[in-house]
Amino acid sequence: MNTILLQPTDVLFFRDGRPMTGSFAGHGAAWPLPNVVNAAFHSALHRAALPNVHPHRQGARGFYANGAARDRKFGSLVTAGPFPVNAENGKCRWFFPRPLDLLTATLRPSLVPIKNSGANHQAFDFVHSSSLPKPLKYAVGNTQAPSKDSDMKAWLSKEAFERCLQAFGEQEGEALDDDRIFDQEHTIGIAIDPATGTTGRGGVAGKIYSAHYLRLRDSWRLGVFAMAEDKRFRHDQHGNDLVKALLNGGERQIVIGGQQRTCTAEIVHSNALQLPVGKTTGFHKSDNKMLVKWILLSPAIWPEIQDRDEAGEQIVDSNGQYIRYHPGGWLPNWIDAGNGSVLLRHRAGHRRRDYSGPEARRVSDRDESIGANLVAALIPKPLAVTGWALPDEGLGEKGGAQSTHLAVPAGAVYYFEADNEQEAQKLASALNWHGDETLSATIKNRRSTLLGEKGFGLGVCGTWDFYQDVVGGQKNQDSTDKN
Repeated sequence: MNTILLQPTDVLFFRDGRPMTGSFAGHGAAWPLPNVVNAAFHSALHRAALPNVHPHRQGARGFYANGAARDRKFGSLVTAGPFPVNAENGKCRWFFPRPLDLLTATLRPSLVPIKNSGANHQAFDFVHSSSLPKPLKYAVGNTQAPSKDSDMKAWLSKEAFERCLQAFGEQEGEALDDDRIFDQEHTIGIAIDPATGTTGRGGVAGKIYSAHYLRLRDSWRLGVFAMAEDKRFRHDQHGNDLVKALLNGGERQIVIGGQQRTCTAEIVHSNALQLPVGKTTGFHKSDNKMLVKWILLSPAIWPEIQDRDEAGEQIVDSNGQYIRYHPGGWLPNWIDAGNGSVLLRHRAGHRRRDYSGPEARRVSDRDESIGANLVAALIPKPLAVTGWALPDEGLGEKGGAQSTHLAVPAGAVYYFEADNEQEAQKLASALNWHGDETLSATIKNRRSTLLGEKGFGLGVCGTWDFYQDVVGGQKNQDSTDKN
């Protein structure tokens, strides 16, 4: 994937779904969501009018509308980001959202799961004696003294993030708050009639609005990863990569966000993606279980899955199997909602597409289950992900507001117990964005059910310990069982 730095030429506007009338400012100064950047590159590719690109039909996994025309373009576009990048003195320092289990300036987690057996060894069943939702097994406790203050910043540098994943310790890492990266500017404007382009008349007479804009501070950029390999397109210098051809090895103006705000896009050459690298082995152990945690680097969307249609009949998939209900929301769709088992498969060896069944699917030489369960979670308030679609007369689409999804924000932490070291490694291979590789130029795993190609669902794995082990004695550094 191409590493790209976006430098705004002016303030940027990233409005969410909330109104912009009267005293409501539209909240346009928030850090942009991944789908905003993906839409910007998609629009830039259309404006570039690159020749001989592969047209495709609307649909996925081999399911297409009857008689659907090949009138869609750039379906191979995949992106990730944006993340804050400090490009000062010729060096690029990448920053990522703070994991939710960090509350102090040190890189040692303050929020950790609590065993069902308390410090006084009297059994306490959290599952049936608390409001924990299924399938969680442990509550999460705070090892710090009660306080309303926190000296932890909003963003961690890549190096600090990796130290947080690889080992526990009291060392501090480079961390910044939002105001060190960008500022918010407030503006009052006059409403414009989109049909006539005039103000003060008709439906917009007497209407004003207030808005917040995002202004990046000097030397800061939006860091993005993007790639679009087209099987028909050929470029003498850039091959079949549409993104490289779009930027043509230099700089190009990209329209991003609302109000036609532009950024200058520049490709930065790198052998590996500048994302934190997660643990692939060496996880801590307790009660013969390996302890793995998964931290989101970008938001993830897991929708509710219905098992019955409007008539009350059970829904059957293409293989003739009954679909099971899943609540979605904060709980990944690849976690069994009843017992917390991981439903992902560990695939290794040669991978290929299999067209023998009712739908096209990817298969590999090795396909194994993963022996691990979700036992605890730290989930912040959800993010609203929405958008606006333009009308398409050819398909009879009227356009308008798109469906609103609630996403789990970046920084959320999921805690797992794996059956043994081998199963923990398989779990990490399935959850790390880089799989089981430590240096990768592509993203292997995107664990969001929706919008994964737009950069949702990226995560990295670390390890964890129980509350009793963190506050009650010597840290377990050699992954041996202390109990």
